[in-house]
Amino acid sequence: MTPSEDADREQDEAPEAAEPEAAEDQPAAEVPAEQAETPAEDDAGAAEDQPAAEAPAEEPASETGAEPAEDQPAAEASPERPEPAPKDGEKKDVVPGADLEPIAIAEERELTAEERAAREAEEEERRAREAAAAAAENDDETIAPRTVTVPADTQIQATGKRKSAVARVIVRAGDGSFEINDRGIDEYFKSSQHQALARQPLVTSGYESAVDVRVRVHGGGISGQAGAVRHGVARALTALEPELRPDLKRRGMLTRDDRRKERKKAGLKKARKRPQFSKR
Repeated sequence: MTPSEDADREQDEAPEAAEPEAAEDQPAAEVPAEQAETPAEDDAGAAEDQPAAEAPAEEPASETGAEPAEDQPAAEASPERPEPAPKDGEKKDVVPGADLEPIAIAEERELTAEERAAREAEEEERRAREAAAAAAENDDETIAPRTVTVPADTQIQATGKRKSAVARVIVRAGDGSFEINDRGIDEYFKSSQHQALARQPLVTSGYESAVDVRVRVHGGGISGQAGAVRHGVARALTALEPELRPDLKRRGMLTRDDRRKERKKAGLKKARKRPQFSKR
């Protein structure tokens, strides 16, 4: 081959070798580096932003899904459960204090000797009133009215006692008058209880309108004097009619009631009340 042919052949091959290099460089020129990186970054940013955009949509869904689940038991709750308290501003017809718990009452304090004595006296008086009322009812039920005849010259004396009171009784034939210390029984004994107590033996035996009673009583108080008068009248009636003794004895009219106030002791304020202790 001649030198001219070799030169032509090199010229023909040179463009062919240059063309592949240009073809290889062409893609790098057509796709710049910024454009090549932008889609990747956009894809990554879109991928990162996608959960953030979907998160608000999922949160309300989760919240809305949880609320019915929580509200469903409240709707299906049994009526035995207490109703919720009304909100502020709402009014409901409720009895005041219905929700309050009962308060335990503290035990009663220990009574002093004076208070115990007063309570015992009240209890004794109450029992006496009840006994008198019961005796009056029994008398009306068990004793039938009868006609009693007393001799005109009858005069019986007897003595009755109760506490510190002493009554001297005189029973005579009469029409049923009753005098105590030259006064009528209604004037002397203001209480109907004391009047009934003094007349009880006469009402029981049926001599209420058949005899006259005169009494001289002294000592003690009104209650003691009424008991002494009853005791004396009952004794006089048993002397007038001995058959009355079992009935009057059974009713306790012939028994001398020896109950009385206890005497005061030295060093005490009353019978049993002691002075209050003082350390200083």
